[in-house]
Amino acid sequence: MANPVNLVEIWRNDLLESLHQGHAVVCDAQGEIVQAWGDPSAVIFPRSSCKMIQALPLLESGAGSHLSTEQLALSCASHQGAAIHTDRVALWLNDLGYTEADLRCGPQTPGDRDAREGLIRAGAQPCQIHNNCSGKHTGFLTLNKHIKGGAGYEVLDHPVQMMGKAAFEETTGETSPHWGIDGCSAPNHACTMHGLARAMSFFASAKTTGDLRQQSAVKLREAMMTYPELVAGQTSACTELMRATGHKVAIKTGAEGVYVAIIPALKLGVALKITDGATRASEAAIAAILVKLGVLDAAHPATIARMTPDMKNWRGIHVGHTRPAAALL
Repeated sequence: MANPVNLVEIWRNDLLESLHQGHAVVCDAQGEIVQAWGDPSAVIFPRSSCKMIQALPLLESGAGSHLSTEQLALSCASHQGAAIHTDRVALWLNDLGYTEADLRCGPQTPGDRDAREGLIRAGAQPCQIHNNCSGKHTGFLTLNKHIKGGAGYEVLDHPVQMMGKAAFEETTGETSPHWGIDGCSAPNHACTMHGLARAMSFFASAKTTGDLRQQSAVKLREAMMTYPELVAGQTSACTELMRATGHKVAIKTGAEGVYVAIIPALKLGVALKITDGATRASEAAIAAILVKLGVLDAAHPATIARMTPDMKNWRGIHVGHTRPAAALL
């Protein structure tokens, strides 16, 4: 991943203590680069940032024609395993005639504190519905039932995953050079920074009067913007920043320092990768880019909390701060 640039700085008592580097690309409706930091040709795994792409076959196939906006948001989610997530996923599975055992994402301790402590008090173990990808996987099951696919919907050569790969390559405009297995056991296909931003610009510029793929993209981005708390969680950066934009931008994180943004009003797509995978840096950088693009208020409390947070020690004393590097300012 050559030629990253400085994107986020960590200062302690006026000394630069840490520095996070990375790549970022902004694409217009034609998929052309309008702004870039670092190397647009850098190849990355988008991880969970591309869930809206993986959900396209769910709608294009007709499998998801009956799904609610909430369920579409969950199909794009990396949720915290709170009751607002798990109750809906459980009901969706039940409507399909499936149970938690039919999922292939694996159990995960919920990120939501109330849910996590509730399991501890009950002496219970987390299950697959608590997995942050359980909504995406329930979407996979919905598609698999519709196409009458066989078992193992999560494996690379299963029709569900082949449909997802086709959507990924078509929206990024690239033939994926690599693939890996994500934390939820589904394949994750690599692309360039430019390709990922190009895919997000497709979602941003899609119209309700367009073809089936465009109509599907509009439904997914609208679901994300309408229900940010289902896409992430009440305390997540994605949720807080989407709300801070007035529900006008769809924002999605992925593991290892990846972020994307879909900006319909400007028909712009954004892709970001912090090379060391630091979440604190990816949150600061995506907030800074959205401020730079004029869709996020720098003075909003959610922006400050992610882009320029103060660092305090265990006694509550201010000891330093985070700030975007000069390239983003």
